[in-house]
Amino acid sequence: MIDAVRRCHEAGLRVHVVTGDNGVTAAAVAHEIGIGEPRTRIVSEAEDISDHELDDLLDEDVEIIFARSSPETKLRVADALRAKGLVVAMTGDGVNDAPALHRADIGIAMGRSGTDVAREAATMVLTDDDFATIVVAIESGRRVYDNVRKFILYIFAHTVPEVVPFLVFALSAGAVPLPLTVLQILAIDLGTETLPALALGREPAEPGIMSRPPRRRHENVITSAMLKRAWGYLGLTSAVLVMAAFFFVLWRAGWSPGDSTVPYSELHHAYVEATTATFTGIVMCQVGTAFAARTEHASLRQVGMLSNPLLLWGIAFELAFTALLVYVPAFQHIFGTTALQPGVLGLIATFPSSCGVSTSYTVGSSDVASRRRHRDLACAETRRYAVGSDGSPVLRGSPPLRRGSFGGWN
Repeated sequence: MIDAVRRCHEAGLRVHVVTGDNGVTAAAVAHEIGIGEPRTRIVSEAEDISDHELDDLLDEDVEIIFARSSPETKLRVADALRAKGLVVAMTGDGVNDAPALHRADIGIAMGRSGTDVAREAATMVLTDDDFATIVVAIESGRRVYDNVRKFILYIFAHTVPEVVPFLVFALSAGAVPLPLTVLQILAIDLGTETLPALALGREPAEPGIMSRPPRRRHENVITSAMLKRAWGYLGLTSAVLVMAAFFFVLWRAGWSPGDSTVPYSELHHAYVEATTATFTGIVMCQVGTAFAARTEHASLRQVGMLSNPLLLWGIAFELAFTALLVYVPAFQHIFGTTALQPGVLGLIATFPSSCGVSTSYTVGSSDVASRRRHRDLACAETRRYAVGSDGSPVLRGSPPLRRGSFGGWN
């Protein structure tokens, strides 16, 4: 329990207690497990507190013990916190706790000692009646949320190098031949990127995941910062690299804008090799992007290159699948590919590090500065917290950069 409360505080969550016990007794138990450190407010007769006094009390940067409380007090405190824009998770086990469990954003009922009414009113049931399980659930939720963002980042980053070749073809009015065929795009979207994308959903939690403040209540999964990283950095870098490979093959063969590359023309084979280089280059950039997408708050060095075996297997599959399409004659005919020369292969082999892996090794340093700025802002703001009652814990998240909260026991 002590460790669970400590982790709540590290995660930006505040634990309040709403209990029917005497205030002195409740405070002693709370301090023993770390609730109310460094400061505690004890409301000895919580039922007598007015709504205005309750609002002022919840604005303070302290953990509060509401003693001599009734289930109605628990409901009032939850409503007051929600009125401030906070996310409240409330725990309870009795029939009288049902209204508060239903009113809270997340009602948490006790599975062993709780009544059927409480379990029906709750959003979540603790089968072991252990407060620490709530903390584990928070960590799992943050990991799942992060992994959804990593999946989206990985997918979005590949739209740029797939769209840019068609833009180059269109804007040049055909003077530059199409750098990527439709079947090659289908091979990328349905073949090479699928397994790595799914593997990102099984990423282990990043170091320090429980040391971040709660995210904004209304923050979207897809943010402007994510789009900038996906399209403005990873995607644009990939597009520049693959177009460089395309033009490198053509110019090495003596091509100049406007030259014919139709079948049976002198430059047709060079054109096929150039489109193959574009296709293979996108796949290699996917490898770098996959590693870069693994980290948002920590560096890849901290996460570990080999900590997600499913991703490694997914990358191995996409490389094998690409080799199959590039070097097997039957697939060469279908997808319009050809074997790449060693010099082109050597160029494309540098794409993963150029596109993603090296950046993911250094992303942690910039994020450290970002986290420091967030912490400074958080300290400058008035923090608001959540509630617990009658021996049952309450958990609350918070608005931008403000802490969340727990509370109570049975």
